[in-house]
Amino acid sequence: MSSPCPTCQQWPAPKLAVDAAVYHDKRVLLIERGREPFKGKLAFPGGFVEKGENPEKAVLRELAEECGLEGEVVGIMEVRGEPKRDPRGHVVSLVYHVRAAGKPTAGDDAAQAEWYDMDKITPAQMAGDHFLILENFKQFLSSIGPLN
Repeated sequence: MSSPCPTCQQWPAPKLAVDAAVYHDKRVLLIERGREPFKGKLAFPGGFVEKGENPEKAVLRELAEECGLEGEVVGIMEVRGEPKRDPRGHVVSLVYHVRAAGKPTAGDDAAQAEWYDMDKITPAQMAGDHFLILENFKQFLSSIGPLN
């Protein structure tokens, strides 16, 4: 267990990130990571929440920065928090179900942004635990009924 800093008495905390799970026209929106960690692997668009930023605003900002798309938060899908899920340290990610459409344009740290057939993605293609997020997203989508 950790303890507070002896000087400032603050507890060490994990970093907070957000991911956008977007489904449209029978496809899921993924980026190809342009930087390490997981450079060249597919991932949900997302990134770190900035100090003072609402996580719901952060996920829409990240979607716009990485994919050039405007979106609308539908709700929270899941929280990922395994301490060793990210090689940069303990990162907790809020995965939001986001509604968006259009032709994505890669930006920020995304080398590519595209709509993918969810059933044709393999674990080896995905960054970190994002394949598990994809599998959970499939189950989530099937639980909410017919989709476009």
